[in-house]
Amino acid sequence: MDAAFLQWRPRHRADAPTPTDQRLPVHTAASTVRPVVAITADRDEFHGHATHRAFDSYLRAVDRVADGLALLLPAAGAAIDPATLIDAVDGVLLTGGPSNVQAQRYGAAPLPPGTMTDPDRDDTVLALLPALVGAGVPVLAICRGFQEFNVAYGGTLERAVHAQAGRLDHREGDHARPVRRWYDDAHTVALTPGGLLATLAAATQVTVNSLHHQGVDRLAPGLRIEAVAPDGLVEAFTVADAPGFTLAVQWHPEMRVDDDPLAHAIFGAFGDACRARRARRRMAAC
Repeated sequence: MDAAFLQWRPRHRADAPTPTDQRLPVHTAASTVRPVVAITADRDEFHGHATHRAFDSYLRAVDRVADGLALLLPAAGAAIDPATLIDAVDGVLLTGGPSNVQAQRYGAAPLPPGTMTDPDRDDTVLALLPALVGAGVPVLAICRGFQEFNVAYGGTLERAVHAQAGRLDHREGDHARPVRRWYDDAHTVALTPGGLLATLAAATQVTVNSLHHQGVDRLAPGLRIEAVAPDGLVEAFTVADAPGFTLAVQWHPEMRVDDDPLAHAIFGAFGDACRARRARRRMAAC
């Protein structure tokens, strides 16, 4: 891990609104040229029209905390050329989403009828990930992104964690609550001493939110555990031999960048890694 990824000083952007006393400061970089961050989109439909969409919270966290220029990466499968993408971006954010990775992608029996899936996103992300990581592109993966990362590297998923003996119920709970409350702290995770998250948190235990019913069954080879829930479920990992920044988390830091120090630090470190890649690419071009 490049030490530069972990060294960042939060301060306010001149064009950003002043945070309340409960909010963390906005991360900024010295350079006026921002790194380009591709954010994965879900394939959806709106009034009969096919769409590619992503929640605003991801764009906001990239803009305000990672200080990057957020662009959507459509769920377009083979239309996304890996070499062109690698040449065009400084980082990739794999978002969460309401759909599940298709079970056949990791050799399991089909999911129950009516389960929401997104084959176009699976086609896009699972094919791109190894190439992105191998090229040193910084990758931050969240919730569904965490799960597809594990699948892309040969791991498997448990489709209903709450139904397994000894496991916590990791779902978000009562949907009648305001959506913001879905992202309240839910349980602790133990951070691997000396790992990326433990370094960012300056702690070996933190509390995170939880909004998932699937989770890691078998962790893929080459992935290094960064956090574990009290029931033993893997909650975060990095790629052990990646040439650049990688981090996958099962929880949702993008919704807590204003009030959670680790959530803020995750996007800050990701932004620093993206800026470092941009600087190296510009030097190589010269």
